[in-house]
Amino acid sequence: PNIWPPFTQVSTSTPPKRVSKAKGALLILENNDPLIDAISSWWVTLHGHSNEYIAKAISNQALENEQVIFADFIHPQAENLAKRLSKSTGLERLFFSDNGSTAVEVALKIAYQFWKNKGEERSQIIAFDGSYHGDTFGAMALGERNLFNSPFEDMLFPVKRVSWPATWWGDDDVENKERNAISELEKLLQTPTSLVIMEPLVQGAGGMSMVRSEFLKKIEKIVKQSEALLIADEVLTGFGRCGSLFAFNRAGIQPDLISLSKGLTGGFLPMGVTMASERIFEAFIGDNPNLTLWHGHSFTGNPLGCAAANASLDLLEMHPEKYKTFESRHIQHLEELTKNKKTTNIRVTGNIAAFDLVTETPKGYLNNAGRVLKEKVLKMGVFIRPLGNVVYLIPPLCITNNELEKCYWAINKGLQEI
Repeated sequence: PNIWPPFTQVSTSTPPKRVSKAKGALLILENNDPLIDAISSWWVTLHGHSNEYIAKAISNQALENEQVIFADFIHPQAENLAKRLSKSTGLERLFFSDNGSTAVEVALKIAYQFWKNKGEERSQIIAFDGSYHGDTFGAMALGERNLFNSPFEDMLFPVKRVSWPATWWGDDDVENKERNAISELEKLLQTPTSLVIMEPLVQGAGGMSMVRSEFLKKIEKIVKQSEALLIADEVLTGFGRCGSLFAFNRAGIQPDLISLSKGLTGGFLPMGVTMASERIFEAFIGDNPNLTLWHGHSFTGNPLGCAAANASLDLLEMHPEKYKTFESRHIQHLEELTKNKKTTNIRVTGNIAAFDLVTETPKGYLNNAGRVLKEKVLKMGVFIRPLGNVVYLIPPLCITNNELEKCYWAINKGLQEI
């Protein structure tokens, strides 16, 4: 009774279920009923719940150093993580924060202050229709204006928007949509722009909206020509979710800044990271205090979080096939879903599979069709959390073939009942 749950209207929601323990792809309820966690507990549980390798790394670190102020000290776990992420992202500098939203806030502040430090006036900011970048104020302003942030509309700074040419299986109009979006972006970039931010390949909370790598390559080209900074919000898409270590790898582009969180620690501990190029970092160095990035968090570079992140990277390096081949595991089940008249816009990118429910009521987050399906599927031992009429699966990489098959079986059976 004392808890205020997130993203929940308590008056119309069912009471939360109590989880007694979790292991692998399963959540074990207090009555010992197992639930397959088909969305990785809000997309964070990368290798599975209670992974022993990561748990041991955290335990060992807790006996050595659990926390130290990062403004005056560094420690081996942070140094190792920074070195590894720099190598894998191609960006030389790492700034720690606490979660995905703050990782985006840091990227936003760095990109905007970069131009101030250089004495160049570039005030325009560009994002994409349907985007979601977090719930703190800067991140809200970057995201699409909707019911999530409407009470704060008068407090959000202006952002220019470009169409997001979402695509799916059998989409014959994708090239036309991409051309229109690129044309919009080119026109906006005629005005001096500080930054362009996007969720590469997949917009998460915006409905698992997927675009082609070709589109992102075009974005990169014209943004770089304009000299604006390109930010990749990889809070969802990073760490194998899109079939490559990072989504920008698969797209074949190189952002100037990258925001990371969620799978960063394998889902064990909250931590955010913003990667930046050396060129950007150098603009903040000098005798003038005004050049400094005056930003920080109490738990910046927390050793336990760093230990979890390093252990998670170990697992990704030891078993890259788990994320590189996951897309094919989805495809065989999605092909069956194409035969169901209650589904449309079927799509997949790596570990992320999605489709839209065909519904007579307006699409969007408040559409009730997904909630109805969720309750049906829950009774069959599978937990999903549709985004309105958008149904998606983002399971832990450790999910077995039988467990994944059960997820699709439950969805198909649920579709028959609605």
